[in-house]
Amino acid sequence: MTPQDLQQLLSENFAEWVRALDLTVIGADADHVLMRMPLGPHLARVGGIVSGQALAALADTTMVLAAVAQAGAFKPFATTDLHTQFLRPGTGSAILCRAEIVRAGKALVFARAEMTEADSGKVVATATATFFAP
Repeated sequence: MTPQDLQQLLSENFAEWVRALDLTVIGADADHVLMRMPLGPHLARVGGIVSGQALAALADTTMVLAAVAQAGAFKPFATTDLHTQFLRPGTGSAILCRAEIVRAGKALVFARAEMTEADSGKVVATATATFFAP
């Protein structure tokens, strides 16, 4: 699936509050998805750093789209487990999230993601998730 295909699926199938994060799919193939989340005051917590909730939503959304790209067609994957490790404060103009599928079985898909500051390239957080594949 192309980045444009995944962007359209994002706009048509995800909750309004997720779409409000202004996520952009900037790269995709069967092995990974790369997404960009611009930073602004609406995502900042005390101290001007990006909130953990926004990072977790970015990771979850990017990993779901990676599962869709790997499957080659839209499926309403359901998150059954999400683990996020916050490594450093995220600042700058945007956060990039790269997600890949670790293993895709018949019922479960396992994924991992890494989030970096777009400006510095520093890793801000990592995440792993398990999705139920209907």
